[in-house]
Amino acid sequence: MSPDTENRLSGPLPDPSQEAGYSPEHPQRSGFFTDTSVCIGCKACEVACKEWNLLPEDGLNLTGMSYDNTGDLGADTWRHVAFVEQRIDPQTRSRVDIGMPGMGVPDAAPQEEGGDATEIRWLMSSDVCKHCTHAACLDVCPTGALFRSEHGTVVVQDEVCNGCGYCVPACPYGVIDMRPETGGASKCTLCQDRLGEGMPPACAQACPTESIQYGPLDELRERAEQRVEQLHEQGITEARLYGHDPEDGVGGDGAFFLLLDEPEVYGLPPDPVVTTRDLPAMAKCAAAAAGAVAVTIAGCFLGGGR
Repeated sequence: MSPDTENRLSGPLPDPSQEAGYSPEHPQRSGFFTDTSVCIGCKACEVACKEWNLLPEDGLNLTGMSYDNTGDLGADTWRHVAFVEQRIDPQTRSRVDIGMPGMGVPDAAPQEEGGDATEIRWLMSSDVCKHCTHAACLDVCPTGALFRSEHGTVVVQDEVCNGCGYCVPACPYGVIDMRPETGGASKCTLCQDRLGEGMPPACAQACPTESIQYGPLDELRERAEQRVEQLHEQGITEARLYGHDPEDGVGGDGAFFLLLDEPEVYGLPPDPVVTTRDLPAMAKCAAAAAGAVAVTIAGCFLGGGR
């Protein structure tokens, strides 16, 4: 049994496109690296995504908790910029230039004598479908409406989806959603039509700070590791990567993040696991149970005939 075969539902998988049946000459696996440390919350990614994919607007009603008017990812919101407001202690956090374009190191705020030694910081992050290496939404789809593309992404075919909704609870990130207007599943396609023309996804193209970076996944992972080292050297020791590790519960994400706090702060699950991971073990247990029942029934008939 090859390593790829052993890891059909979980674990590291070097090439999910080849596993899906594409030839070895298929394009490199591509994805997103979102560096939240340089996200300014401009929402250009949200607008570009809606314009290119002809998604309806979300309205202009703010949530009341932040400057967020979209709330979460959904059928019509394939990009969502989270605004997280935190109180921090400036006595324990040094001010550093983290690479925001066009901005220098801010002046230290004067500390009033006897005043409150806390400040506010905003954590902003543009969330999106993770295009998992092991995509449970794809595994449970009964019609093949969800498929793995030659770029390693997971795409929904609207004309094939029958609206069963099995994919919705299967997603460990709660990304995929049903669109009431069409009755079908809906989520980010990583702009599959643009990739076919050699163009980057609309959100990455529109991002003014390069917080959203698109490219070959291996190159993005190397770039992300270097960025984390850079931030650590600058004293931002809380910087970490999320979703980049092929050893994690989904075999690594095609869209991963650099975060400045715990994943839960951004509304991300701390340890996501592909929900179909245990299906083989469950099938073995069910087969063993069925065998035991069959033996018991056979024993009853044979014993009753004496």
